[in-house]
Amino acid sequence: MISQLLFIVLMVFGFGFFSFNISKIRKNISLGKPLDRSDNKAQRIKTTLLVALGQKKMFQRIVPALLHLFIYVAFLFTSTELIEIIADGISGSHRFFLNKLGWIYVLLISTIEVLSVLAFVSTLYFLARRNLLQVPRFKMSEMTGWPKLDGNIILYLEIVLLVCVFTMNGADEALFLQGKSHAAGSGSFGFLISSFTAPYFFNYFDVETLIVLERLGWWGHILVVFGFLNYLPYSKHFHIVMAFPNTYFSNLNNKGAFNNLSTVKEEVLKMFDPSFDPYATPNESEESIPDRFGAKDVEDLTWKSLMDAYTCTECGRCTSACPASQTGKLLSPRKIIMDTRDRLEEVGANKRINGPDFKDNKSLLGDYISEEEIWACTSCNACVQECPVSIDPLSIIIDLRRYLVMEESKVPSELAGMLTNIENNGAPWQFAQADRNKWVDE
Repeated sequence: MISQLLFIVLMVFGFGFFSFNISKIRKNISLGKPLDRSDNKAQRIKTTLLVALGQKKMFQRIVPALLHLFIYVAFLFTSTELIEIIADGISGSHRFFLNKLGWIYVLLISTIEVLSVLAFVSTLYFLARRNLLQVPRFKMSEMTGWPKLDGNIILYLEIVLLVCVFTMNGADEALFLQGKSHAAGSGSFGFLISSFTAPYFFNYFDVETLIVLERLGWWGHILVVFGFLNYLPYSKHFHIVMAFPNTYFSNLNNKGAFNNLSTVKEEVLKMFDPSFDPYATPNESEESIPDRFGAKDVEDLTWKSLMDAYTCTECGRCTSACPASQTGKLLSPRKIIMDTRDRLEEVGANKRINGPDFKDNKSLLGDYISEEEIWACTSCNACVQECPVSIDPLSIIIDLRRYLVMEESKVPSELAGMLTNIENNGAPWQFAQADRNKWVDE
């Protein structure tokens, strides 16, 4: 009974604290501006199945994609075993589904064991890749300190989890062979890996030691799972949760089709309408002029951009594909997303502690992201194309630019000259339209 009560308290606290953190993140995302992404539901479901569940975009790089797939599938299958652990923890039983499912149970656990071996190999590879191999995108300035430690912590937890799984199954298999397992019966479970490893690694221990090892594996497994669950909201690995909604609500329009500010567009259309009366009283249905054009801080961004920030895996594929970054410019699309998430966490914490109207006199633009970074962007959409979970750093960059241009009247001198030429000459070059074809005469 003590064990059952301890498990129930641990489970309630684990899921409760996770739910609390999820509610904080949901409130932070809701700080963003409204955006309608309810269209084309069939296409959105298809995109989610291909990109989030099927990891379609990961396979542009085949080796890491396969290794990531091993970990991903092992995670999905191991989650089914968690159901049994919860059932055992609450009821005090052991291998709750063994007798109920029979050979199906053996097949499922065997599949989990095979996937766990593949996941173990993949985890060792990713540890070496992050810490020993000099992969440029893992060595950039934004990947020092916590981001690097975060990437390693989750890999260490995966190793501990896999060791616990095989300790639990192997010791239990050895006990079952001796007819001493918590589960009734004797002979062999028949699990594909444990039935071979148990005689070599666990038959040398006495029954009391095997029982301790099995319990250590069981409790270690569930403790790592609950620890991992509550670590997720503080980690880049929260993409495990966010990848599916983020992909579902991704932009389905063709890349390069920028959205217009509706209020500005309406004003321009009115200028071309001969029947428009500028002195007429506006209708209540007409959209009001926003408090701010573009974005200076996270609350000026759309909720989808804020969701992007929580979905980022920090893999750096966007930055490695960015032509500005590759030619030595200050811009890193990954850093744009990471800075947005950091600022959003700061704003959300301030509002929870000091009230919804609190201002800290800081902003995303300036305190986190510099003007040099956003003007280095060529708006080529390479970062959007490369992201495995359909994050859109470009929309954040464009909104920050809009603020600089429309609110601060700030543009680089090169652009100012070009815009002046377009206004005066109808072309970006510094000569009159009548002279545009003179080069033909030459």
